[in-house]
This record gives sequence, structure tokens and C-alpha cells, in this order.
Amino acid sequence: MSEAPMLEVKNLQTGYGDLKVVWDVSLSVSPGEISVLLGRNGAGKTTTLRAITGLNKVMGGEVIFLGEPLDKAATHERVAKGISYVQEGKRVFKELTIEQNLLLGGFTRGENKRTLTGELKEIYALFPILDEKRHLTAASLSGGQQQMLAIGQALMAKPRLLILDEPSQGLAPVIVKEVFARIHELKATGIGILLVEQDVRDSVAIADHVSVIEMGRATLSRPAKDVTYEQIQAAYFGKVE
Repeated sequence: MSEAPMLEVKNLQTGYGDLKVVWDVSLSVSPGEISVLLGRNGAGKTTTLRAITGLNKVMGGEVIFLGEPLDKAATHERVAKGISYVQEGKRVFKELTIEQNLLLGGFTRGENKRTLTGELKEIYALFPILDEKRHLTAASLSGGQQQMLAIGQALMAKPRLLILDEPSQGLAPVIVKEVFARIHELKATGIGILLVEQDVRDSVAIADHVSVIEMGRATLSRPAKDVTYEQIQAAYFGKVE
């Protein structure tokens, strides 16, 4: 039996300015589990993540982390509470080295460079290619390697919840499988993972829980072991389960 959820999103409403894009989304993430949020382009997936991380205003519903409401917490306060967000597009500092990128990820904790340097071995164990190339600039990495670097940078903040927005975007299928394998390995560390994806099969294969949203509303939410691809397909077209 899984632990109580660390993140609970209840009947979320959010958007941009006065424009509401998400009307009713509920989901949860427990420690040591992967919760996947699926949906077509424009369904409201990224907008949901932005509300969870404080980049968008919560217009209705609740966002609760570790039993406390986050609705009024600033983004940096959510980071301090243990939420790391890897936005889509492999956003790394390309002119800096791999190691410098990773160290920057840890500075949010207020630790000194010596302490952070000692922690790099954990990231290098998860992503050996980053260790091999640690003195090269991030610009020299392939798209898949930059995605691994972005995840590693987020992990240096020692999050309790890791949020990933379409880490497979623009990657070759073989690289997607490698990135997802590393994400799956993170479960063993006990952190919770919220994964937004359009790659249905590979993401569901590593998921513990699956949610689908369409036009800003949740149309499916259930344990991954209990969901079929036919149900996911139906949910993509707005069939409420």
C-alpha cells in the first residue's frame, strides 16, 4: 500500500490573467511513486504544472503539499519546501559546463560549493554520461543528454517532489526509453514524481497512477495497473470516467 499523498490537487482552476484554461483537475502524487498526466496539446497540462509550482495563480480549488495549502506560497517558497520543476525544452545553461550546471541546481539550498561537489557523485551514478563529460559545456551535449542534465540539476536541490514537463520532447525513441529508465530508477530514492507527457506507452509503462485531461478537465484518473489504452484513448476525447 502506498503512503499518503505528498501532493494533492483538488478541483484545480487556473489560467492566464483573467482567462481560465483549467476548469477542474484533481490528481495526487505519493512518495516513491510516478504519477503521469496525459493529454493532447492545449489540454492544460503545462498550465496545471505552472499552478502547482506557483507560476500561475490558483483561481479555484486547492493545491496541498505535505498537508499544507500552497495557494498563496511564492515559487521560491515552494522550491524551499521541496518542489523541483523541470520545464519543457531542456532549459540548461549551455555556456556553462555540465558540472557548473549541476552545482547551480544545489545553490538554492544555501550549501557551499565543497558540500555540493561532494554530492555530485549521486547524480553521476544516475547519469554516467554526465560524469564522463562533466568538464564540457552543456552546449556540447545531445538533446537527450541535456534532458538528463536538466533532471540532474533539479535533483541537486534535493526535492521531495520532482515535476517533469515532457522530458521526451524532441528525443529519438531509443533515447526516450533511456531517459524514462532513469526516471523510473528515481522511485527507489523515495521522491514523488509528477510526469507530464505525450508519449503515452512509454510513460504509462513506468507509471503508478495515470490521469488524463482534455479541455482543462480531468477525464480519467486511476492506478496505472487498472487502466487500458482504450480507456486512455477515450479520455483523450473528453469521455469522463
